[in-house]
Amino acid sequence: MSVNKKRLFNELLTKFLLKYEDVDALIVSDHEGFIIAGQKRATVDMELVSVLTALINPVLERIRDEFAFKKFGSASFDTEENRLLFISIDENTTLSVVLDTMASVDKISPYAYFLAEKTAQIINATEEDIIQVDMPDFGTEIDTTTDSSRIKEQIYQMRLDSGGIYKFKFIIVGDKAVGKSSIVRRFVENKFSLDYRSTLGLNVLTHSMKFYGNEVNFMLWDLGGQDYFKRFRKTYYMGAQAAFIVFDVCQRETFTNVKIWYKELEAFLDNKNIPIVIVGNKIDLSDQRIVQYKEGMSLVDELSQQSSYGNFSYIETSALTGENIGEAFSLIAYNYISKSKEREEQKLKANLIAQINSILNKNKKLEITFITENPFWSPGLQILNEVNSLCECDKLIDNKEKRLYEYSNGLLVKNFLFDSIDVVESDGVFVIFDARNKEHIDPKWKEVVIDIISNLQENKVILIGVRVSDEIDWSDIMEEFNVNEYLEEKMVSLLFFKISFEYRLEIYDELEVMFSTIINSQNSL
Repeated sequence: MSVNKKRLFNELLTKFLLKYEDVDALIVSDHEGFIIAGQKRATVDMELVSVLTALINPVLERIRDEFAFKKFGSASFDTEENRLLFISIDENTTLSVVLDTMASVDKISPYAYFLAEKTAQIINATEEDIIQVDMPDFGTEIDTTTDSSRIKEQIYQMRLDSGGIYKFKFIIVGDKAVGKSSIVRRFVENKFSLDYRSTLGLNVLTHSMKFYGNEVNFMLWDLGGQDYFKRFRKTYYMGAQAAFIVFDVCQRETFTNVKIWYKELEAFLDNKNIPIVIVGNKIDLSDQRIVQYKEGMSLVDELSQQSSYGNFSYIETSALTGENIGEAFSLIAYNYISKSKEREEQKLKANLIAQINSILNKNKKLEITFITENPFWSPGLQILNEVNSLCECDKLIDNKEKRLYEYSNGLLVKNFLFDSIDVVESDGVFVIFDARNKEHIDPKWKEVVIDIISNLQENKVILIGVRVSDEIDWSDIMEEFNVNEYLEEKMVSLLFFKISFEYRLEIYDELEVMFSTIINSQNSL
C-alpha cells in the first residue's frame, strides 16, 4: 500500500495549527516555490509566501554550504503583517512558518524543527514506512511531578508487579550519525534503513512494549546531535524521565563525547535523578571496532562515582541486525519502573514520619500492634521499622510468637501471632489474613477480630487487611466478617481493605489511613 502523503501532510499541519496559536499558516514548497502542502488559519496569501520562499532559497543554500553537514539552514524576517520563519528541509524543499506579528521566533523554533523533521519523513517515506504525526507536549507540563492527579494515578498503577501501565518521556541523545534514529526505528518498526539522513532537531515517536506482564508506553524523543540544535535541546529535555546516550563503537570521539552529553543532560535537567543507559551501537562492524566493551563498563563506573544523580547502565547494540535493541529498551523500562517505585516509596515514608511525629508531639508515645498468622511475614512491621530507622531502637523481645521494638522517639511497635495477642495499650492494630484460594474465611479469624475489639480501648483503630484471589468475591468475604454487634458495644474504628499481589505500597497507604484516624481521634477528644 502506497503512503498517502497528502493525507499525512494535511493531518500533520492541521494538528500543528491547532496546537500553536501564534502560527497563522504552514507551507511546504519546492525550490521553485511550488506548494507541496499547506494549511492556514487566517487570511494569509499562500502564493505570496511561496514566492518569498523561492526568493529566500538562494540565501538558505548559502547557509547550508557554510554548515559542516551541508543539509539544512534557516532564516527569518518580518513583514508588515507577519513574521516569517523558513527552514530548509533539504536541497529542494523548504518549510515556511507564518507567525503572528507579536509571536516570538525563538519560542516557536524548537516546535518548527519538530515539524520540519516530520515533513522530511513524509517526503522521504516509502510504502512500508509508518509516520506518526501526533503533536508532543513541550515544556514542564510533561513533568508528572507537577500534576498531582497524575501522581496519584501512578501510585495506583505501581501497585502491581504485573498488569501495571507505565508511560514516560524518554530522550535519546548522542553525536550525529551514531545510529540514534536507527535504534528507534528498529525498536518501533523493526526496520533498518541504509540511507542516512540527519534528524532535523527532533523526532518524536510513541511505542509500547510488554515487560513482565506490564504495559510500558514510551514517548521517544530522538534529538538531533548537531551543535546547531543545542539551543533548542533544553526545550526538548524538559520533563524527561529516562535517557539513552548513544555512541558509535567504531568512532572513539563519539565515545569521548558521552561525558559531554551527560553534562548537558545534567545541566538542562537541573540535576534531576533519572535512569541513564549508555549505548554502544554498531557492534555488527566488529572489524572496525575501536571502543571495547570493558571501556564502556569503565565509563559507566566512572560516571556513577562522579554523579550523585544519575542511575547508569551499559549495553551494546546493533541497529542493523537488531541485536540487543529490545534488551536496551527493557533495561531502561526496568530502571524507570524501579526508580519510580523508589521515589514513590520515599514520599510515602516521609508522609508516615510526619504523621508519627504529629501524634508523638501530642501524646509523647505511640503504640502500634501488628498481628499475623506467619511469624516470618509481617510487611507492616517491616515498613514501620524502616520508616522509623533514624531513631535508636531497643529490641526488647524478638521471637516467633512475639516481637517488641521500643524507639527513642516514643514509638513502640509490637507483633503477635493469632494465639498470643496483647492489644490493651495499643493505639492502632494492624491485622493481616491470607484468604487466597479460599472460598470462605477461617472461623478463627472472626474470633481474632472480636477478641481485638473486646480488648482494645475506646477511640482506637483496627485495620484488617485480607489477601484474596481474583476469583473470590470481596463482598462475600466481608459478609463473613460481620462483627457489627461487637462494634456497637465499643467505640473503635474498624477498617477493612483488600491486599493485592503487590502489597507493599498498599501497606504504606493503609498505615497512613491508620495514623490519620488516630490523629482525628486525638483532635476530637
